[in-house]
Amino acid sequence: MFKRKLTKSDLFLILANLLPLWGVWFEGWDPKQMFLVYCLETIIIGGYNVIKMFIVTLEKKKDVWENLGGGKSLVTGWFFILFFIVHYGFFVFIQTAIFAGVSGLSADGAFSPFTFLGRIFFYLNIDAKSVLYIFIAMYGFRMLFDFILSGKYRQASLGLLMFQPYVRIFIQQFVVILGSMFLAFGAGKIFMLIFVCIKLYAEVFINFDAYLEKAEKMQRLKEMSDKKAISDK
Repeated sequence: MFKRKLTKSDLFLILANLLPLWGVWFEGWDPKQMFLVYCLETIIIGGYNVIKMFIVTLEKKKDVWENLGGGKSLVTGWFFILFFIVHYGFFVFIQTAIFAGVSGLSADGAFSPFTFLGRIFFYLNIDAKSVLYIFIAMYGFRMLFDFILSGKYRQASLGLLMFQPYVRIFIQQFVVILGSMFLAFGAGKIFMLIFVCIKLYAEVFINFDAYLEKAEKMQRLKEMSDKKAISDK
């Protein structure tokens, strides 16, 4: 499913991602620094997703949780938030460990998933920090207009919100980790161009939310059909 119309937040996303590309190609910015920022983007997205889940929890208190055995139960939104933080945090830890290894940043033993976040401002130069702040503002802008002011939070499913970041992040971080391998060969500028093009195409033109909502709707229809079949027997 492709987006038929770009929103204002989509345009802001495009500009925010073109900035580091411009810097690397025309201002002499370090590609490795920009890839560090894209690595941190995973954490930014996860942080804003926690805020979204918190807002929905204040609105509806509880939501349906699907158990491993196929059953369902009504649980508090705080459980969704805690589960997401633990699960997503583990995902971020693994991603950071892989990035640290393949990018060469851990060659001196100073860069590791344990020290990365605590020493982030030590690793980032002024250009990377500026891009990082822009990314934080951009995702805040998107959440404000696309989720809060639009009223979408009133109908949002906590289960759907919990899985929303993973599709985007899987594509993004796969390319980031692949790109970090090219840094060691001095091909950072070329792969930066390829990375930004793939990232923008996936983020702006593919409607991931529509895929998730369609999957959830089909699951509900299947459950209704199963219940009807049982009651007809």
